[in-house]
Amino acid sequence: MDPETHLHTTPLRHRVGTTAEFNDLPGHVYPATAAREANGEISVGGVTLTEVVRDFGSPVFVIDEEDFRRRCRRMARAFEEGRRVHYASKAFLSRTVCRWVAEEGLSLDVASEGELRVALSADFPADRITVHGNNKSPEFLSLAVESGAELIVIDSMQELETLSEVATRLGKHQDVLIRVTPGVHVDTHEFIATSHEDQKFGFSLATGLAEEAARACIRAEGLRFRGLHCHVGSQVFEAAGFALAAERLLELWSRLLTEVDATAAAELNVLDLGGGYGIAYTADQEALDVETVAGDLLAQVQEAAQELGVPCPDVNVEPGRAIVGPTMVTVYRVGTVKDVRTSDRTTRRYISVDGGMSDNIRPALYQSEYDCRLVNRRAEGEMIPTRVVGSHCESGDILLNDVLMPGDIRPGDLLMLGATGAYCYSMSSRYNMMCRPPVVVVRDGEARIMLRRETIEDFLSLELL
Repeated sequence: MDPETHLHTTPLRHRVGTTAEFNDLPGHVYPATAAREANGEISVGGVTLTEVVRDFGSPVFVIDEEDFRRRCRRMARAFEEGRRVHYASKAFLSRTVCRWVAEEGLSLDVASEGELRVALSADFPADRITVHGNNKSPEFLSLAVESGAELIVIDSMQELETLSEVATRLGKHQDVLIRVTPGVHVDTHEFIATSHEDQKFGFSLATGLAEEAARACIRAEGLRFRGLHCHVGSQVFEAAGFALAAERLLELWSRLLTEVDATAAAELNVLDLGGGYGIAYTADQEALDVETVAGDLLAQVQEAAQELGVPCPDVNVEPGRAIVGPTMVTVYRVGTVKDVRTSDRTTRRYISVDGGMSDNIRPALYQSEYDCRLVNRRAEGEMIPTRVVGSHCESGDILLNDVLMPGDIRPGDLLMLGATGAYCYSMSSRYNMMCRPPVVVVRDGEARIMLRRETIEDFLSLELL
């Protein structure tokens, strides 16, 4: 097979076309407990979103704790052992989330010193943490080694040398993985495809750099080479890419096993295949089925190992979006509503909400699409061409670009976007001094604050001059 294989996996798109469809709630996009009540309001976790906005203001992130925990348990069952499932904390992280992940028996991966410090402050077990990053500082590496991190994923020869020095100075033997770019192209946005050759992560398999790095790691003082890591990309809808990456890594694995002694061979037992499982952001999308992907992937790794005549490795995975993404919604209040005549003499309605690109940069950054629903009542108007935009001083501050929405949406109404749990709060900003919204946890009819709303006073307190 060619070193780079293209897998075309773009899901079919269509739009909500009628008011009745708009009032329906596609369950696979929203939290498991989301429901439209008899009075037309939408609730999550037994709490109406109208109540949440009344008590905590808007915009507001609302996370379904029970759904988050269920998804953790589902991943643990699918991959046969919770410890092998490392929640990708970059998707959304707080000390509360760390506690949920720990209580459900999962592990954690971090991609920065800050994420590691949050996890440690939550007393997350360090021996269940994998450390990532393409530019880890000596201070970051020292903290990871001193805290007892389970695995550090090496991303460059420079890092390998630095980590060896750090571990030796601290008198430690640090378990490590080598990050490999296996040349598997999946059909996702170029900014979140991470397995092709020309990008910043890892060591190329095709050029031999991955094998060279692995051999250097075996020889390095203070390091214990435990296995290989790869990540084909994010929001992937075709499971074949994961299996192909595993097959290519196992071929390298088998060669390395022949070059080490029995002790080192026994320690070389981890194959980390990353995450990236696609979720449904719109009603027409279907998420990757976790059980099917896990069953097929584990079986194919077992089969490939048998064919190569090597022991089957322990398979680690790193889902983030697939756990937290669908468990959260963002609720906005409608402000200005105006009709704009377009160049072809048609009219588009612009609905402005009290948030935008500061709490969800993904549409501007990745052209991401979302599902949107009216939450304080049922809609009644005819469907008309609409664009939902934020309140920032940017023409590109668009949450929903070309959609049909009911014409009776008016100022004061509440709209929600589904599946905003991953990479919305974690990529949020304070642009135009619009402070970060709060995160509210709902469960069993109760709503409570996880992260409070950021205020202008918070910003002013940073200025010391």
